[in-house]
Amino acid sequence: MRVIFAFSGYGKGEYPDHSKFQSDDMRAPDIIVEALKQQALETTEDFQSKVRAALTIEGLIPPNVIKERDRLRASGQTPAPYLPDEYLVTLTLPRKFPLSNRQRELLLNGIVNAYQEKFQRNYAEIPPSFGNAFESLHEADLYEYEVILNMELQNLTAYLNQQLDQAKTFRSPTTNLSFSDLLTQTELFSRIRLNETLGLIRQGGLSHNRAIAMMKMDYYLRTLQDQEQKASEEEKVIDDLLAKSQERSENYVLGIKSQATQQRPESPILDQGLIDSLLANDASNFLVRQALSAGLNVKRIQAEKVQLLERRKDMEVFLNDNSQNQSAIIAKVEESLNELGAAYKELVSKIRKTHADFAKQQFADVIRISMQPATDSKYRPVAVAGAIGGLIGLALGIGLSLLGVYVGSNRV
Repeated sequence: MRVIFAFSGYGKGEYPDHSKFQSDDMRAPDIIVEALKQQALETTEDFQSKVRAALTIEGLIPPNVIKERDRLRASGQTPAPYLPDEYLVTLTLPRKFPLSNRQRELLLNGIVNAYQEKFQRNYAEIPPSFGNAFESLHEADLYEYEVILNMELQNLTAYLNQQLDQAKTFRSPTTNLSFSDLLTQTELFSRIRLNETLGLIRQGGLSHNRAIAMMKMDYYLRTLQDQEQKASEEEKVIDDLLAKSQERSENYVLGIKSQATQQRPESPILDQGLIDSLLANDASNFLVRQALSAGLNVKRIQAEKVQLLERRKDMEVFLNDNSQNQSAIIAKVEESLNELGAAYKELVSKIRKTHADFAKQQFADVIRISMQPATDSKYRPVAVAGAIGGLIGLALGIGLSLLGVYVGSNRV
């Protein structure tokens, strides 16, 4: 059978998450096991190994591409790596193998289907843990609700911004919402619903055990201090390397293209100056990116540390409060949480439905079968060999007769 790949990033040899693509991924052990299970076949290791050994995946390269690459090589140029978008998938098992021709075709089709399902799970479907923040609240203290819910809201916002970059004009036919609309609803959810619940918790300094809550905050604060110290040291090292790199920038010689006479003008020649310049610029850009990343990491830890100190200060005010007013505030918080949970589930449901419609549109034909499985008849090679032998014999007989050579009794 033949299979075509056309997903985003395939031209660079990458999956949508930028991991490396390999055609042999289609014959991975988990794919073979899933295909055997779907066809209700034996799944022993010996059976799996025989099927995997009999499976070959070959890229199909058009003749015009081969000619163009041969022309480039003849001119002295090195062709860029070529990744075929269509592959021939062949399952070659012995005739005595306990599978009929029809079973082999179904197995080959099942292997491709299992690979498609795995691709959909990894890149098209939302992870199962997405939108399950309220499941984590059952084992958390009240003061930890702010951390959990704010983190979940940041994840939702980051996901919607990512989808908005990919599909600015997409609108779901199911929900009639775009990712921009969902982003707006998420912001409203934060301002109207979430802030009310978190405000009640912060105002009352609520906690099941304030002493234990203070102990957790103190430990986490020490952890953040250690992270801040480590991140600051890394930032200092990168800044020193960047400063040294900038001091040497005046010594870099700009590379130019060589003006030497060329027998083939399409074959570029690079001198050492250009190579040194490219390496220097690449190293400088790398250090700039690393310095930016290290600086942002330090600022992120410092911001989280300030927020934790603020929550600890608020909790410390209520630490010695032995009044019984906390139960009444907790009742209000639970009522607000119920309303918050309903609004949260509705928002996540809209996001899931919109993403499902987007995935159908974006990944519908990224892996498709261009030629259905087909098995050659076992009599075909014999018939072809017999026909070729007959033609050779006929040609030989005609040639001998023209030369006056006869086999058998002498001609009178």
